[in-house]
Amino acid sequence: MNSLSIYLGIVGPWQIAIIVVLVLLMFGGKKIPELMKGLGGGLKEFKNAARESKEDSEEKK
Repeated sequence: MNSLSIYLGIVGPWQIAIIVVLVLLMFGGKKIPELMKGLGGGLKEFKNAARESKEDSEEKK
């Protein structure tokens, strides 16, 4: 068992449902798609940067 699960416990379906409801209340239904689009774009950029870094390190060898 890792230390993170000791502090957070095991996240079950009720905890996820509560988090989803809180996010809906905080941001509203219209803002969530914009947030997810931004998150997806950030993840895409991160993957591209990681791939480029890996290719650069392979070229140096």
